[in-house]
Amino acid sequence: MGDDREGGARRGPGRVMAYAACGVVLLAGCASMPDSGDLRGVESTPRQDTQVRVFAMPPQEDARPNAIVQGFLEALTSDDPHYETARKYLTAEAAKTWEPERSTTVLAEGPGIEVEPDVGREETDDFLFTLTGTRVATVDAQQSYVPTGGDYAQAVHLVRDRKTEQWRIDGLPQGVVMGKSDFQRNYVSVDKYYFASHTTGGTPPQTVAVADPVYVRKRVDPMTNMVRSLFSGPTAWLGPVVRSSFPTGTELRKGVTTLTPDDQSRLTVPLNDRAARVGETVCGEMAAQILFTLKNLTPAVDEVALEAGGEQLCALTEGGADAVAARGSVRHPGYLYFVDGKHRLVRIPADSDGTDPDAVPGALGEGGKQLQSVAVSRDEHRAAGVGIDGKALYVGSLASGGSLGEPVLLSGGAKADDRLTTPSWDAEGDLWVADRDPGNARLLVLEDGAGEPLKVDAPGLDGRIKDVRVAADGVRIALVVEKDGRQSLFIGRIERGERTSGEPSVSVQELRFATPELEEVTAMSWAGDSRLVVVGREQGGVQQMRYVQVDGSTPEGPPPAALTGVKEIAASEDDQMPLVAYSEDGIVRLPSGAQWQKVDTEGTAPVYPG
Repeated sequence: MGDDREGGARRGPGRVMAYAACGVVLLAGCASMPDSGDLRGVESTPRQDTQVRVFAMPPQEDARPNAIVQGFLEALTSDDPHYETARKYLTAEAAKTWEPERSTTVLAEGPGIEVEPDVGREETDDFLFTLTGTRVATVDAQQSYVPTGGDYAQAVHLVRDRKTEQWRIDGLPQGVVMGKSDFQRNYVSVDKYYFASHTTGGTPPQTVAVADPVYVRKRVDPMTNMVRSLFSGPTAWLGPVVRSSFPTGTELRKGVTTLTPDDQSRLTVPLNDRAARVGETVCGEMAAQILFTLKNLTPAVDEVALEAGGEQLCALTEGGADAVAARGSVRHPGYLYFVDGKHRLVRIPADSDGTDPDAVPGALGEGGKQLQSVAVSRDEHRAAGVGIDGKALYVGSLASGGSLGEPVLLSGGAKADDRLTTPSWDAEGDLWVADRDPGNARLLVLEDGAGEPLKVDAPGLDGRIKDVRVAADGVRIALVVEKDGRQSLFIGRIERGERTSGEPSVSVQELRFATPELEEVTAMSWAGDSRLVVVGREQGGVQQMRYVQVDGSTPEGPPPAALTGVKEIAASEDDQMPLVAYSEDGIVRLPSGAQWQKVDTEGTAPVYPG
C-alpha cells in the first residue's frame, strides 16, 4: 500500500467500469516483517488493470502478529464487497463491532506499522502495534471527501486465542485506512444529483440539477451503491440548499441486491412502498436524478423505469431527463467572449475554430466605455463590464441599439488592484462581484443585474477576495481569497432568505478549501458540474494548470496541456467546449486532442457565459 502511482486525475467523459470482466488477483498479505526495530510501511498492492478484481487472502495458519496486521491492511485495499476477508483477521467480537463503512482515512503513503516495545509480547498472548502516517483526506460515512492534514496514529491490539493458538486483532480503529495510491486505485468520484431548492433557472421556470460528488469503490457494484447513496440524501454540506424528489425512507425493494441494465440499456429500479404513491411529475424527477447520477458508469444506462407496489410508476429516457432539469454540463454556449485590443466586448462562435471576432451588439461592443473585464449572462442576452480603471461596473443588453446608462456600482479603491473583480452571473440572472477596496472590502450581488447592490454575508471568510465565479447551478460559488501573500481557492454554499426586516438576505456559508496542494491560485473557472480548472503553483514550484473537484480532491484524467504565462482561464461547464486562456501570447484555446492555438494576440479577459 504506499507507492505513489500515476493516475489520480479524472478521465473526462469516459465511463467508470461498474463490473469486472478480466480476472481475479489475490493479495498474499503475509509479507515478512520484524517484530521490532524501525518504522516500516505496508507495501503497496501491485498496480492492476482497473477491470481486474482484487481479493485478499485469509490469514495463514500460525501467522505471527506482524503478518496478521499486514494481511489485514492489505485486505482493506481489496475488492471484497463486505470486507469478509478482512474480518477473518479479527476476533469474533471485534468482527461484530468493526464498521468499515464509517470512514476511509487516506494517508500520503501506506500506513507505517510501529511495534510498541513495552506492551505485550508473543509469549504473553498480547501484542500492540501503532499504525502511523500523514493524513491527506477522510471520506466520511456519507462518502464525502474532506481534505485533512496532520499526523495519523492509531493502535491495533492483538490477542492469541487460547484454544486455537491463532493471533487475531481485538482492538482497532473504526473505518478503513490506506495510502493515497491505493485509494486512487480503489475509489472513484461520482456525482449524484439533487435539485436546487430555490433556483428557477431563468425563463420559463425550470428545475436546476446540482451535482453532489461522493467516492465509491470502483469495482464493488458502484451502480447499485450510487442509487442507494442517492436515496440516502445529499451530503451534509450541500443539504441546506438542495432537495430530493425521493420520498423519505425510499429504498430498493426488499430482496433486490444489485441493479443491472438490460441489453437495451434500460435500468429497472424496484422501489419499496414509500414511493408507491408518487405522481407522474415527481416520478419523472426521481428517474432524472438516477439518470444524471449514473451517466458516467458502465454499463450505459439510457433509460430508467421505476417500479413500486407491483407496477411501473414511470419511465424516462436520457433526453427526457434533460427536459426535467437544467444542468450546466449540457448547456451549450453560443459564443466565446473577450475584450479586444480596443477594449471592446467581442465574440466568436463557441463551436468554431475561427479567429476573427465580431463586436457584440449593443453599447458594450461599440467602444463607448473601455473595458478591462466582462461577464455574459447565461442566456447571453446581457453583459456586465468593468471599466478600464476597475472603478465602475456597467450592465448592458446584447441587442442592437441598447444603451449603457450609468454604472450600477462604483469602487472607492485607490489602486487598480483594490477595485472591482471580474463579475459573474448566476443561474437566476443575478450578478456577483467583489469590491477589493481595503477600506470597504465586500462581496456583492445585484438582483437581476440592477438595483441597489446587496452585501453578501460570508462568515468564515478570512482574507480579501481576488476572484469570483458562481456555478451554473446557482447554489455554489468559487472564490480566490488572498491572505498573507497566499491566494487560495474556496468553495462556498449560497443561501438565500429574508432578514427580520423583510429585506432579502444572501450569504455564503461553510467555505471549503479546494486546493490544499497549491500555495498560490492565480486564475480559475468552473469546468463541469463539480469540477474547476485552476492555474497556480505549489510551494517552490512553477506555474501549472490542473483540474480540481469542489471537495478538494483530484479528479481522474490528465491535466490540460502545459501553457506558460497564463493570466486568466475560461472554461465551460460543457466539457466539449475548448479551454480558453489569456496568456503572454494573447487569447489562446485548447481544442480536444490538440495543442494550444492562438485566437487573438491583442485580446484579454476571455469568458464563456456565466
